[in-house]
Amino acid sequence: MDDDVTLATLVDDAVVTAKVGALARLCHEVNRAYCEAAGDDSQLPWDEAPDWQRESAVDGVQFLLGDPAVGREQSHERWMAQKTADGWRYGEVKDAQAKTHPALVAYGDLPAAQRVKDALFEAVVRAGDLALDEVLIEALRRMPLPQGTITRTSS
Repeated sequence: MDDDVTLATLVDDAVVTAKVGALARLCHEVNRAYCEAAGDDSQLPWDEAPDWQRESAVDGVQFLLGDPAVGREQSHERWMAQKTADGWRYGEVKDAQAKTHPALVAYGDLPAAQRVKDALFEAVVRAGDLALDEVLIEALRRMPLPQGTITRTSS
């Protein structure tokens, strides 16, 4: 395999990983702020959140980025399937030890406040994806290029 292709693939992977991580953190913090505004102080900051919670946010971001046609209902269905596969079940109270969660119901049966969380998650991913692309493009435009190896074209 050509070294340039390998380097390009590594750079692409690094950019996608960084973008997904940044969006997952942002989604988590927006959800935490929403919960706090509603009187729920149970959500920990991203750096203190349990691995399963951070991994769930990362997976949700990857799912939405992977297909622009999917929306919050499909995202919720995927989240439910993964929770169920991990041993979670419906319960009136969210309890990580008992693996119960009140949002383990069909999207249409979710309370409005829970549907708002899904809408916020989707909106943050979609808007954040565009914003991070713009930031990355601007950063790349400002980077000095190696002498004599690459020519910049105007866009």
